[in-house]
Amino acid sequence: MIVLCGAQHAEPSVPRVLGELGVTGPAALITAGWQEREHEPGVIADPGVPVVRLALHARGEQVFADDAELAEAYKARQLRLKEMQEFYRVRLDYAAQAARAVAVRSAGRTGRTGRSDPALVAEEQLASLALIRQIDRDHLDRCRAVHAAFEAAWQPRTRPVLARQVAELRAAIEPTQAIVIAGGHVAVLLNRLRLFGIAELAGGRPIVAWSAGAMALTERVVLFHDDPPHGQAISEILDTGLGLAPGLVVLPEPRLRLHLDDAVRVGEFAGRYAPAVCVAMDHDAQIWVDGGRVIRTVLAQRLDPTGCVEAGWSP
Repeated sequence: MIVLCGAQHAEPSVPRVLGELGVTGPAALITAGWQEREHEPGVIADPGVPVVRLALHARGEQVFADDAELAEAYKARQLRLKEMQEFYRVRLDYAAQAARAVAVRSAGRTGRTGRSDPALVAEEQLASLALIRQIDRDHLDRCRAVHAAFEAAWQPRTRPVLARQVAELRAAIEPTQAIVIAGGHVAVLLNRLRLFGIAELAGGRPIVAWSAGAMALTERVVLFHDDPPHGQAISEILDTGLGLAPGLVVLPEPRLRLHLDDAVRVGEFAGRYAPAVCVAMDHDAQIWVDGGRVIRTVLAQRLDPTGCVEAGWSP
């Protein structure tokens, strides 16, 4: 069982979720998204049960300090992914500009009746969307290829230094009843989860994750903001996720990052990532996933390609 949650604030939902799962503790706690602050008390909400801190960020730093060859290869992989992201962003920016220009020109054209041709406008909008979706697919495929090549070339978890850390983690997780994954910096968190093979180490234990942790468990990590401090207000795919919660695009803290009252933007966003379901998750939202299938939701808001926001979405 996997439960994706919204951000944890004054009244965290994770203790209630763990209670429903019958988890009394201990739970293995992952706070690598907070990087060097992962051990600081109070940096995350109290999950409400005794915890075993896995310290994935610190363990990763130790691995790279003790295995210089792996550290260099890892750094090269991350640099390649970063450069790919920059080129992808350039393509995306120009495609988005072209889509807006086509929309304006389509709206300005008139048919024989003196009005815009709705069929032509819809056709041009679909063509613009198809181009952006193709750019997304290409980027996601290339990210998968980079990760696969790194794993094949280095088989990192067979290297002695990392293998020892994985063995320690397996021993630490063995007496726990669940895995709890906090938010923070999503790229760092995802990289540590992948480096140590947490999906495999979890075994059959339930996983409860919130914010960036929830994003990391999906198939694709989507960065989004309708009012960014710089650049265009267009979402972008950061990387492949762990794929434990397929068919979902998780959007935490929507009140801070999305204009859910703008039907055009909502429709464009949802249509772009379809058939994956885009779900806005405020503080108390939950998505329960069993065997890769959504079986229950709490206060989740589904973004529809028509521009509607389905409050209280249930699969």
